[in-house]
Amino acid sequence: QVQLVESGGGLAQPGESLLLSCAASGFSFSEYWMYWVRQVPGKGLEWVSAINPGGGRTYYADSVKDRFAISRDNAKNTLYLQMNSLKSDDTAVYYCAKDGIAPRFSNPIFTNFNDYGSWGQGIQVTVSS
Repeated sequence: QVQLVESGGGLAQPGESLLLSCAASGFSFSEYWMYWVRQVPGKGLEWVSAINPGGGRTYYADSVKDRFAISRDNAKNTLYLQMNSLKSDDTAVYYCAKDGIAPRFSNPIFTNFNDYGSWGQGIQVTVSS
């Protein structure tokens, strides 16, 4: 049974940092692309970041580029999102998600959410002074 469990969210002031973690189980973590996606209540899903199975390739939405960093520890089956220089616009529920296919022989289309395999329950991040 696939499980993705996010942790590390909460309240931060503008300019501060938070580290999100996602503990994965029930599948071969090291074989899958992994993603972070966020959603503001009443709005659609926004893709935030992606990382390839080996961890050597990372991709970011323009809205978070140069502020957020995705990483993974395949030995610990854990995905991370280091969020720096937080802004009020970063306030959202953050989801960890796995790709639906492994292996892939080309990059996935990160915003094709229907191609995602499983999602975590989500964790709230609130940025406010």
